[in-house]
Amino acid sequence: MFNDIGPLELVTLVILAVLVFGPEKLPKVIQDVTRTIRKIRDFSDSAKQDIREELGPEFKDFEFEDLNPKTFIRKRLDSDDLGLKEIRSGFDLKKEMAEVTDAVQGRDPESSTSSPSSSASSAAPSGGRLDMTKKPEKAAADDRPPFDADAT
Repeated sequence: MFNDIGPLELVTLVILAVLVFGPEKLPKVIQDVTRTIRKIRDFSDSAKQDIREELGPEFKDFEFEDLNPKTFIRKRLDSDDLGLKEIRSGFDLKKEMAEVTDAVQGRDPESSTSSPSSSASSAAPSGGRLDMTKKPEKAAADDRPPFDADAT
């Protein structure tokens, strides 16, 4: 509950409480606060129990933590109801990337799948890596850079 309060902040709160309420009234105030927190927790637990009873037996596995979207999604993805593990195992990223690279470079995909090492070495002279960065063309000496009136 108080995970984000450091020791210095806790000491400051205690000193402030002693100054505001005084050493005589402080134990009574602490008892009143803890009693109120217990009542709120009991009210919350009874409300949760009433909601579970009203929903009926078809919602017996319902947890209020599932109303948090992160918890709900994590719980649904952890269970293999959707078959995500089968999809992940059937997906070959290297093959897909090779097909995309062949499509971008206009090569025949059948020739690259039959001999990927020969096509990779002929297409990429720098050790099998493709240079995918755009390089600006050299401008002529008399060319001026474009002028944008809205940018000034």
